[in-house]
Amino acid sequence: MDQYQLAVRDQRPSNGLAAVAAAFKRALVSQLHPKMLAAILLPFIITLLGAIVLLWAFWSPLTAWLTDASADWGVVNTVDAWLVAIGLVSIKLYLIPVLAAGILLPMSGILGLIIAAVFIMPIVLGHLDRHHYAGLRRNGRNATVLGAWNAIWVGVLFVLGWLVTMPLWLFPPFAVILPIFWWTFAITRMLRVDAVIEHADPEERRYIWRRHNRQWWLIGFCLALINLLPPAWLVMPVFSSLVFAHFGLEALRQYRLSGSTS
Repeated sequence: MDQYQLAVRDQRPSNGLAAVAAAFKRALVSQLHPKMLAAILLPFIITLLGAIVLLWAFWSPLTAWLTDASADWGVVNTVDAWLVAIGLVSIKLYLIPVLAAGILLPMSGILGLIIAAVFIMPIVLGHLDRHHYAGLRRNGRNATVLGAWNAIWVGVLFVLGWLVTMPLWLFPPFAVILPIFWWTFAITRMLRVDAVIEHADPEERRYIWRRHNRQWWLIGFCLALINLLPPAWLVMPVFSSLVFAHFGLEALRQYRLSGSTS
C-alpha cells in the first residue's frame, strides 16, 4: 500500500446526500482561501463586461423587435387593454424590458460559467490537489480540448433552449421552472465533466458519472436555486466549480481505494 492510500485508508466514504452535503461544506471552506477569493474576479469581470456589451449593443433593437412582436400576442394585448381601460398602466411598459433583460442577462451569465469551466476549474483543481487530494493521480488525457468542447456545446444548447422556451414564461409556473431547469442543465453538464476530466481516465469518468448521476444533478439543482439570488452571482462560478470538484475528486478517490481500478 502506497503513502497516499495509507493517508486516506481510514476515511469513511460519503454516499448519497451525505456526499453532496460534504462537497458543499468543503467548497465553502475552500472558497474562503485567498487564492479562491481572488479567482472570483475573472468570471465576474467577464460576466460584467459581457452584460455591458450585450445591453449596449442589443437593448434598443431587441426591445423594438419585442414591441413589434407583441402586437400579435393575443392574451397579452387583451390584458393590456383591460388594464388601460380601468386606468392602470400598460403591462407592456414593464413586460418588454423584463423580457429583454431575461434574454440578454443569461447570455452573460452562461459566458461566465464557460469561463469558469475552461479557465477557473484548472486553478480550482490545482488548489485542491495541493490541499485536499495530494497523491490523487492525474490520468486524464486531452483535458483542455475535451473540457472546452463540452463547455461550448452546453453553452450553445443552453442559449437555444432558453430562447425557444421563453414564450412559456407567460404562464406562471414556467417563469420559475424553466430558469431553474436550464441553469441546472448548464451547471451540471458543464462542471461535472471538468471536475474529473484531468484526473480520471475514460473508464473512471463513465463510471463516476453513471454511479453518481443523481448526486451530480442534485448539486446542479441546488446551485441553480442559489443562482436565482442576484448577490450570489459574484461567487457562483468559482463556488460551483469548487462544489463539483470536491464531489468528483472524492468520488474518484473512493473508487480507486475500493480496488476497482489499478
